[in-house]
Amino acid sequence: MRRAERLFQIIQILRRSRAPVTADAIAAELETSKRSVYRDIAALVGQRAPIRGEAGVGYVLEAGFDMPPLMLTPDEIEAAVLGAQWVAGRGDPVLAKAARDLTSKIAAAVPDRLRPYVLEPAAAAPPAWKPETDRIDVAQVRAWIHAGRKIRLNYSDEAGAISERVIWPVTVGYRETIRIIIAWCELRAAFRTFRTDRVVGAEFMDERHGKRPAVLRAEWLRFREAEVAAWEARATAGC
Repeated sequence: MRRAERLFQIIQILRRSRAPVTADAIAAELETSKRSVYRDIAALVGQRAPIRGEAGVGYVLEAGFDMPPLMLTPDEIEAAVLGAQWVAGRGDPVLAKAARDLTSKIAAAVPDRLRPYVLEPAAAAPPAWKPETDRIDVAQVRAWIHAGRKIRLNYSDEAGAISERVIWPVTVGYRETIRIIIAWCELRAAFRTFRTDRVVGAEFMDERHGKRPAVLRAEWLRFREAEVAAWEARATAGC
């Protein structure tokens, strides 16, 4: 690995980690020596990269540091293209168009030697089945998730019974033929899943639910983990 590439990879390692990363860990990932890591860290600091830490403790890249966005490796390009293929085939219309645009932008911006990784990738997402029709604007649902706002739904269950729900949307899920909204339901006082093709009517409310999106998502993840643990306990007890 060339030194310039190694310096970039050190920045990548530090950027993706929220805890200090030791020289041992960096050396193991880059398959180099700790001495080389120490020299590289010193070189990066000398180039004003905001790295703090010390040998034996670990290194942290301070917030706010940015790198040229298109210094991508072949594996990173193929990962991005594979993800974009999946979204283009299964995402809501706005995300699907954004995925196709993303692929075009990557192809236009990377060096010529890397363009085959975009236009002729070695991996491909399977073709999507024809999805059910959304009966709610999923792009606006995503906007309301970021804004922390409520949505009032008229929702039809499997038997066709319609109920009115006020939900706090957490995330949009994408399955093969349907899209779902995972949300806190005020009516049930619990997290519930709503199929977008069963929405009869929707009102995007100005009212905020009062929780940061990250907090609400963390609560949902804990709820899901508890459900999985309970299911596994029942399965074990039934053996």
